[in-house]
Amino acid sequence: MTVERSVALVGRPNVGKSRIFNRLVRKRVAIVHDQPGVTRDVISADVDGMTLLDTGGLGMSAASGTDEIARAVELQVDLAIEAASLIVFVVDGKEGCTPQDETVATMLRRSGKPVLLLVNKIDNEREEANIHDFARLGFGEAVAFSAEHGRGEETLRERIAARLGPASEAAEEMEGERVRICFAGRPNVGKSSLANRLLNSDRFIVSDTPGTTRDAVDLNLDYRATDGRVWPFRLYDTAGMRKATKLNSPVEYFSTVRTEDAIKRSDVVYLVLDALGGVSKQDKNLAGMIVRWYRGLVVLVNKWDLALEAIQTGALEGYENERAFREGYADSVRRELFFHPGSPVLFVSALKGLEMERMLKAGRRIHHLMHRKLPTGRLNRLVIDLAAKRPAAARHGTRFRIYYAVQTGTNPITVRLFCNRAEKLDDPYRRYLEGGIAREFGLEGCPVKFELVSKPGRD
Repeated sequence: MTVERSVALVGRPNVGKSRIFNRLVRKRVAIVHDQPGVTRDVISADVDGMTLLDTGGLGMSAASGTDEIARAVELQVDLAIEAASLIVFVVDGKEGCTPQDETVATMLRRSGKPVLLLVNKIDNEREEANIHDFARLGFGEAVAFSAEHGRGEETLRERIAARLGPASEAAEEMEGERVRICFAGRPNVGKSSLANRLLNSDRFIVSDTPGTTRDAVDLNLDYRATDGRVWPFRLYDTAGMRKATKLNSPVEYFSTVRTEDAIKRSDVVYLVLDALGGVSKQDKNLAGMIVRWYRGLVVLVNKWDLALEAIQTGALEGYENERAFREGYADSVRRELFFHPGSPVLFVSALKGLEMERMLKAGRRIHHLMHRKLPTGRLNRLVIDLAAKRPAAARHGTRFRIYYAVQTGTNPITVRLFCNRAEKLDDPYRRYLEGGIAREFGLEGCPVKFELVSKPGRD
């Protein structure tokens, strides 16, 4: 199905599609590397009133990756072409028209979609004559472009806008309502499989090989709930986080950067764990990153079908039944992730489709709570009572004291504390206050951000 005002960048490997993508969105979203085949999933971003799609290179199997991944990449490109309302066919002006370009051109003609030919790597006027070599592809007047230097950027934007026409008001209104969600976790815990299950398609590449997803991938998801209502989301899928000592290539380093960027852009993050493994140090580091960016958190224990099978066969010793294992696992998660109080822990299976709607419902609920406005009087009384019940420890002869509290913002919920010495508030006491506010107002899974205003004269 074609998505209104979506543009797909398509071409063989290493013609510069990701550089063009980054140039058009005005920031580094796609990973750029000289190694062919770095882009595997379809990456998208909203820019100039359209959704821009960066795709993997067609015909990459000879250059890099396994045949399985190469086939999956080509499937992603097919889906992007099907979804796009305009194709920008990218070719390399320095190499000239190749047989592989002609093969891609044949595929695009079969799609029936409008095609705009873009000749990249035309870095100066002398090289513009090279674009005539591509006239035999039959796509009309080409745009001469240089992703490296920005030559032809204004022309490209104008040509795309002319082909797409004006945006509809309904589409713009829907975009403002979307809940931005993100799957994050260690490699191979099933993040892409969960995204596929939600989309009911092979929209993302799924492989048993850890590290298959390298970029942060995002797209719209309109989920029809069992009551018939449509829940609009913006869905991000991210590369798995690795230990710093294992970031052995520039591609893996930038994948980690993209994961943090996806978390920053999300409202609610789903931290995905493996049901047959506990909470690792990497999981705690990732949860800490989510806390630092004040994002809502839902913990997903994926592959629960495998855990059930292990319980039934007696492979999991020390647990009498499913309930005992579930409760033990949830207690362990809450104990290890104590710095994000009350986050929901859900047991899901991407393979079986277990608890998918409940998972999305939890994200919607947290997003709703993050926009809640707390009554000032009740909030102030609560904070003063919390401080009275458990005074802060004295540090260098001075105790942290709170005089007044008031909410100043939402998403995240932001509370301004008027206090004696802001620097005296340590992390344990901050967590104590945050936990008390979360329990009182039912904000489990929602971050609380404190703004501290010192008034030392009142000590």
